[in-house]
Amino acid sequence: MDPVLEKIASLRLVPVVKIETGKDAVPLGRALLKGRLPIAEITFRTAAAEGTIRALTAELPELLVGAGTVLTVDQVKSAEAAGARFIVTPGFNPTVVDYCLERNICVVPGVNNPSQIERALERRLKVVKFFPAEASGGLSFLKAVAAPYSDILFMPTGGINLQNLMSYLSFPRVIACGGSWMVSAGLISKGNFGEIEKRTREAVAKIAQ
Repeated sequence: MDPVLEKIASLRLVPVVKIETGKDAVPLGRALLKGRLPIAEITFRTAAAEGTIRALTAELPELLVGAGTVLTVDQVKSAEAAGARFIVTPGFNPTVVDYCLERNICVVPGVNNPSQIERALERRLKVVKFFPAEASGGLSFLKAVAAPYSDILFMPTGGINLQNLMSYLSFPRVIACGGSWMVSAGLISKGNFGEIEKRTREAVAKIAQ
């Protein structure tokens, strides 16, 4: 398995971050590190994404930083240039996925049906994102759709919270979960990094039980 994916598998939880302004990047990263979760997926849902990735990788090298909600090859290029170590997409875009694979960029594409899983298998991908997890049928659907495909692992994202996190992680085919409850856009915009640290620490402790 790719070393980046091995790291994600060891952490079991990926904070999915929507950040509006670059000034919040480093305080956010420090809150995650204090909460003992040294990873962040910075989504390309705002104009601050590239600058945030650049700031985090420059100032906090111990943080594993990736780019999420990546829709185009240009965004892959921007994310990689800024220092992103992995790419996460909401759906299965063959152009984006193939670009990443040709350049040995770690990519976790989104899927929520068998046809998309088979596209991933064609490309010998080992890990895909199950998105939107809860809206697509939740854990019961994931177990059903995963059954025929024993060679692939999943990273459920979308509707994951502290209450259902361990149910997903208890399924052996789940490598990790993506979640935003501990790094909500509201907490970030209000500068409430103490609460982010608290929620992150709480999630890490739950996983460790």
